[in-house]
Amino acid sequence: MTSRTPRDRAALTVGFDLDMTLIDSRPGIHACYVALAERTGTHVDADLAVTRLGPPLEQELAHWFPAEEIAATAALYREMYPTYAVAATPALPGAREAVDAVRAAGGRAVVVTAKFEPNAKLHVEHLGIAADAVVGDLWAEKKAEALRAYGASVYVGDHTGDVRGARTAGALSVAVATGPCDAAELRAAGADVVLDDLRRFPAWLADYRAGGPAAARA
Repeated sequence: MTSRTPRDRAALTVGFDLDMTLIDSRPGIHACYVALAERTGTHVDADLAVTRLGPPLEQELAHWFPAEEIAATAALYREMYPTYAVAATPALPGAREAVDAVRAAGGRAVVVTAKFEPNAKLHVEHLGIAADAVVGDLWAEKKAEALRAYGASVYVGDHTGDVRGARTAGALSVAVATGPCDAAELRAAGADVVLDDLRRFPAWLADYRAGGPAAARA
């Protein structure tokens, strides 16, 4: 365990992943995959696809489409996405409150996601999540680019790829077990803190900023 000192309000920037961290994107993505299969005539098991959210779209499409069709299919999916996925996607419990807690502490909340950035922004706007910025098209270690650019000291995500992104950026990795990776996987990947979901985040943040036990919990 590493002891922590109280956090400077002005310096606080927290990054948040989007899919399965702030939003339950399964219903919307499922609907979009079903529509994509109908549009292309290619079978996509939408039930299976939504169990492994996190990595870039192209990785999932590679399970269903020939390599030479992936770029065009990804473009089609992203074009269809606002119609099928945005309204169907709810915020996860505690999502708005977690972002609000950062801003109430005088900090910035930045969404850093592998999702296509324009579609990520649509989700944040539709759900009224008060993020200060949204950066898309970054996965795993590449997320460190945005985390460093915004000076994030904490990154919150649900996937082992998010843990790697936080560690690459030198940020504290706070993991939530609301996505495809369970608590044991997240801890094994090196998460500093594992929460059941974002409903526990405001209390954790308050303790972290005060240098209390939650700040040092590994």
